[in-house]
Amino acid sequence: MSIGVVGVGNMGLAMALRLRDAGMAVAVRDIDGAREALAAQGGCTVAVDAAALAAGCELLIVAVVDAGQCDEVLLGAGGAATTLRPGQTVMLCPTIAPADTERLAAALAVRGVDVIDAPMSGGPLRARQGTMSLMLAADAALLQRWQAVLAQLSDRQFRVSERVGDGARTKLVNNLLAAANLAAAAEALALAQQVGLDAATTLGVIEQSSGQSWIGSDRLHRALACDAAAQAHLALLAKDTALALDLARAAGAAVPVGAAAAACFAGAMAAGHARDDDSVLLRWLQAQRSGNLSVNKVPGLAPAPAPPPRAG
Repeated sequence: MSIGVVGVGNMGLAMALRLRDAGMAVAVRDIDGAREALAAQGGCTVAVDAAALAAGCELLIVAVVDAGQCDEVLLGAGGAATTLRPGQTVMLCPTIAPADTERLAAALAVRGVDVIDAPMSGGPLRARQGTMSLMLAADAALLQRWQAVLAQLSDRQFRVSERVGDGARTKLVNNLLAAANLAAAAEALALAQQVGLDAATTLGVIEQSSGQSWIGSDRLHRALACDAAAQAHLALLAKDTALALDLARAAGAAVPVGAAAAACFAGAMAAGHARDDDSVLLRWLQAQRSGNLSVNKVPGLAPAPAPPPRAG
């Protein structure tokens, strides 16, 4: 089967290479030629634009950053919709608002194109290993049709419903909790250091005790190792948390803990950390506690250089 992947950033590239390793014909498209080159080195072909990519594949996986980019690669000039044919399938993996998922699915349905609402979670390493989570909302027969691909991408598939948009809702609820867990874990470790505890020792205790969270362990180990590689940009979880708050407001639900986490991310964003790995939250909190607005001045913590902006 032929698979197209539009957007080969951290997650999209891992997915494309995973499918290529499984012997599938994979073509890619990204606005960053360097990312396309990495995919080509792994055996993928490169399409000149999203329209050409869609014309040559049976399943188009969209792994860009946000709803605006989804609109551009699907419905914009040179977008996939210009060549998509009835019977093809689009798999939407970005974290976007449920309303945007539903709107895009409706626009593609007019063209006879099926949509799988499939937000993902777990990071690029788990995506490369095929152990990430997929939150799937689509017709059961459609999911069965693409089960071979889904099984390669994820051994943790959650079929949340057949209503497109419910995958997006599930992902926003999950990411609201992820943001709260990360913010709380970073705050706790910053407090540990402030009262004279060894950060690594304290984290080891937390990981074997009731305060443990997967995202806290993953990110705080990176922070303590001064690992500056941006595996998950802070701007992404900040975006997802804001979308989750919008979802809560629309439902008339109060989420004070989530709102506090969102405020924490917004503060780090305002301090210029949008393109840093979201583990920078610990260093930002340390800077706040020490009275220094710059994390570069926090003793024992190395600064994290921001990579150049990119999308998809």
